[in-house]
Amino acid sequence: MDLRDRLRRAALSRPGVMLVALPGATRVRLELEAELRCRGWPRSETPAAADLLVVAGERDLLGEDRWLDGIWEGVPKPAVRLAVRHPGDAAAALDTGHRLLREDAGTRHDLAPAVPPPGGESTAGRNGRPGGGPGERTDDGAGGSHDDGGHHDDGDPDDRGGEQESGHGDGSGGHGDGHGGHSSHETPEMSAPAGLPMAERAEDRDGLTLDRLRLPLGPALPDWPAGLILRLVLQGDVVQRAGTETLPVRRRKDPFWDEPWLRAARGETVPRAEAARRRCAAHLDSLGRFLAVAGWDDPAARARRLRDGALSAEPGDRLGEDVVSLARRVARSRALRLLTAGLGPLPAAEARAAGVSGPAHTADGDAYDRLLVWLDELGRAAGQFGDERPLAREDRAGPRGTLDSAAPPSRGLLDVLPGLLSGAEFAGARIVVASLDPDIDELTAADRREAAGV
Repeated sequence: MDLRDRLRRAALSRPGVMLVALPGATRVRLELEAELRCRGWPRSETPAAADLLVVAGERDLLGEDRWLDGIWEGVPKPAVRLAVRHPGDAAAALDTGHRLLREDAGTRHDLAPAVPPPGGESTAGRNGRPGGGPGERTDDGAGGSHDDGGHHDDGDPDDRGGEQESGHGDGSGGHGDGHGGHSSHETPEMSAPAGLPMAERAEDRDGLTLDRLRLPLGPALPDWPAGLILRLVLQGDVVQRAGTETLPVRRRKDPFWDEPWLRAARGETVPRAEAARRRCAAHLDSLGRFLAVAGWDDPAARARRLRDGALSAEPGDRLGEDVVSLARRVARSRALRLLTAGLGPLPAAEARAAGVSGPAHTADGDAYDRLLVWLDELGRAAGQFGDERPLAREDRAGPRGTLDSAAPPSRGLLDVLPGLLSGAEFAGARIVVASLDPDIDELTAADRREAAGV
């Protein structure tokens, strides 16, 4: 074995992993995150820094996830892409990927290829280029363009009389039919050289003519809700307008974080301790995202360790003490308060009118207020770890809100998100998203069709 082989093996002893979670795969994502933490493998935030691209969940049978192929193209050799579809498969899948990396230098192994859509056409090759994001505009062969994604709208506000989008849909708080209403005689290559969007010119809120740039965020960002896509219109560092899209949830099953309450509603016997642990884990998961986005990595990692403990058989007494200790530490942080206070204010009356319940409604305030509600609920949940009484059938208060309303709690969170981002500085946009942390798993395929008016 020469020196180069030794160096390569040493470098790949702890491969960088880029984890991309698809909607409906929360349990798989949590298992992968716990396994990566136990192995000490670093998480990569970009494809260029990754050795392993791990997809949590099942690829789309209709070929709507070709954006994954775009990410895969950015992973340098040697590289392995693999998919973990079921709970319990994480360790074996990572072992396989690690073995292939170390055995075959300079080789790319794709163990999670795109699923050909009905008819056999590979979506990865549309427009002569791999990849592409959800909702990407593609040539329809008639000089126009159309959107491949659904449940969104990112049209030009100037083309609609300056109307602002207040929900993820038709720009008036409703839900679109899957088309953004774009019409153009330019091909995508003409309007976006090298695939990069060009800035436009428009008046800002002060009447000054500035460059306006369209910027998509998601769905594969670190510490980001799985399946969420934001489409922002920026002028300088200010968000002028925002729209949302969501990837489809393919599996018809209870959302992971809402399971105890939904099972109890069906008449199953669910101990209150189980519901308390699930609520605690859900808020710790959200807290970990929030702190990571805010740049406070140490307590973010601790929140995730405690989350995994809440979902396991870790004794409740010690776990409860650790949860309360973390909540107190976060609540005492003056720097965190200064960083997040004033971002995304959501009055309780406005939240209630939009169908928002749970912590976002209780907070009656900004991103920091929503954080404080999480911390308060963490303390109360930790005090119920030993309660073995059955959960009441009429108790529908899930981690993100009431589960017996016409729409899932995360629908209301998505509806208010564009309004909270409009006028905000771009630097605070991700903190606003993290403070709501909508769960796309709650939007089932049937729910999406109903929202789109299909």
